[in-house]
Amino acid sequence: MRDISGKQITLRTATGIGMVTCSAETIEHIKNNTLPKGNIFDVARAAAFLAAKNTYQLIPHCHPVGIDAMSVEFEILDQAKHEAELGIALQGLCGVIIRSEIKSIGRTGIEIEALTGISIAALTAYDLLKNIDKQLSIGPIKLLEKTGGKSGQKYFNTPPRCAVLVCSDSTFEGKREDSSGKKIMEILGEHGITNISYDIVPDEPAHIQQKIRAWVAEDYAYIFTTGGTGLGPRDRTVEAVKAIIERDADGITEAMRAYGQMRTPLAMMSRAVAGAIHETLIVTLPGSSNGVRECLEAIIPAVFHARKMMKGGGH
Repeated sequence: MRDISGKQITLRTATGIGMVTCSAETIEHIKNNTLPKGNIFDVARAAAFLAAKNTYQLIPHCHPVGIDAMSVEFEILDQAKHEAELGIALQGLCGVIIRSEIKSIGRTGIEIEALTGISIAALTAYDLLKNIDKQLSIGPIKLLEKTGGKSGQKYFNTPPRCAVLVCSDSTFEGKREDSSGKKIMEILGEHGITNISYDIVPDEPAHIQQKIRAWVAEDYAYIFTTGGTGLGPRDRTVEAVKAIIERDADGITEAMRAYGQMRTPLAMMSRAVAGAIHETLIVTLPGSSNGVRECLEAIIPAVFHARKMMKGGGH
């Protein structure tokens, strides 16, 4: 199974549709509630609920997920209404449309659960109708919409200019190879951001502040620092940045710390600050590549909405 431990917990939704075709006589029985086995929709709906909840036991690579809401609705096929959604010609066909909407707050998408529910509802209807109708068929079954996670998020049309500042005495002196700064650039690149400036300074407030102010003057959208966020005697990045930001953004650091705390109790000892100078957002990150990765997983891509807000675009 794919590792989803690094994915953000967000509201995920999915809407799907499916169809069971049958004879015109069967449709009349459904409308008049004269089927030998009674109302098929109640049974099919219950089957859909059970199937969706147990999708991970049926589809090998699906993760167990919590389903927070699910609806399953049935309609008599209407060519004018359903042809575009199903994507096939419906002229001359009779049948039942199955529609499902599902919600989950979690790390992975919920569309397979929605489609599994529709599939089992369709099979249940088939089973309940097969004794009176030899013209039954199932399909198509398709996803109409999904939201949540990265697929439901778009925070910029043009990739913003970013800067990465490594704050480390040993790296500046050439005694230590930088890994965390390069990791930041790698992760930004994965999100389509390639216009990135990079520099290394000693862990001295004056040097850190001077470089940040220079990048702000050049209107960089985001500045990410790495290093100097611990409790060591030379860890002074947080104080240096805190002294020059105009507006803090504590929610960003809260998200990073909460995300890290779920992975290691040592996250509580990592100090951080985030805030804006003019229209530039500065975020201080740890000095380890693993810490950088976890912090950025917690805030990207949502943090890229900050630029619009700083320019007066609101929420």
